[in-house]
Amino acid sequence: MPIDEETLPYYEPEQFYPVHIGDLFKDRYQVAGKLGYGAYSTSWLCRDLRNDKYRVLKVSTSLRKFPTATDREFKIYEHLAKLDSAHPGQSLIRELYDSFDLQGLAGKHRCLVLQPMYMTVHEMMRLNPRPFDVPLLKMTLRRLLLALDFLHNEASITHTDLKTDNLMLSLEDDTMLADFAKEEADQPSPRKKIDEIRTVYKSRHFRRPVRGKGYGLPILCDFGEARIGKNHESGPFVQPHIYRAPEVIFEMSWGSAVDIWNLGALIWDLFEGKHLFGDIFDNKGGHDPFKHLALMVALIGSPPTEFVQRSETTEQCFDQSGAWIAHQDAAVPPVSLESLDVRLSGSEKELFICFMRSMLKWLPEERRTARQLLEDPWLL
Repeated sequence: MPIDEETLPYYEPEQFYPVHIGDLFKDRYQVAGKLGYGAYSTSWLCRDLRNDKYRVLKVSTSLRKFPTATDREFKIYEHLAKLDSAHPGQSLIRELYDSFDLQGLAGKHRCLVLQPMYMTVHEMMRLNPRPFDVPLLKMTLRRLLLALDFLHNEASITHTDLKTDNLMLSLEDDTMLADFAKEEADQPSPRKKIDEIRTVYKSRHFRRPVRGKGYGLPILCDFGEARIGKNHESGPFVQPHIYRAPEVIFEMSWGSAVDIWNLGALIWDLFEGKHLFGDIFDNKGGHDPFKHLALMVALIGSPPTEFVQRSETTEQCFDQSGAWIAHQDAAVPPVSLESLDVRLSGSEKELFICFMRSMLKWLPEERRTARQLLEDPWLL
């Protein structure tokens, strides 16, 4: 029966470096247990023998023809290391301590030594399946907006992949790290030996906090899809479909404002407990851009002429004045932000919807910046 990375749809075992619990890397990092896996990496808790601290070792897959997300992430951290900044948002980004390469059968594997985290916000919401309350949402947004203000204004970095998987909770209780290592030593995780070289381990979770410790505070992580620079031409799509900004859909040039659109859609996940742009897929599960754009029209109105004129592709959906013309492809649904918000009422609802609308605008330059959003009346 497949476990962990073996369950991935396009799993190719030779692309994953064969890490074993107990391995020592760089005469320094000793693997204590497996924390997780993804399409482009595996993550391991390691003890740094030089300072007796625990770190996370993220080992990338090796894809000969393509740069991996871990390679891109390393370049982002290299870029960040060159900045001399006192911006408070910098401390709200996961820290990189070290990096090195391993040579595997398929080629080079980039390894990042990172700050340990408790769990992702996605995992927290799965364990506690209730949407955020208003104080928790506001605290999370203030931290995320500070991190984005630093990235956008001081580092010229666009994250492009803001989602609950990439927001992690800090560790308030450091004893959880040693306890994890002890539990792995005392009760080894299930594993499957494939051959003399390769063993696939099942990931282990940290125990829950004790002794009055909480779940930690949100930190922005995973820069595997991030881009450096103020402006980017259209090209390979960025952003998951449900968070994709309209300028990306139409293959226009884009910049940091795509993160602001993404944030608006992410807020809905956190607060309303469902995707704002969830109903944008066809019967086979593929992205339907007409349904997506029709839903945008319902929620934020028709695009201005200036937006329509920025791409020839827009004429498939809009006339020159911005009116929807793709009626045969998708109908504009009878919904609004006001009708979809079921948690607030009165003046707080008005302020919240106004806050949302300031992020969800057709023209990227009309979206409020992270710094401006930090001063929004609803967040104060």
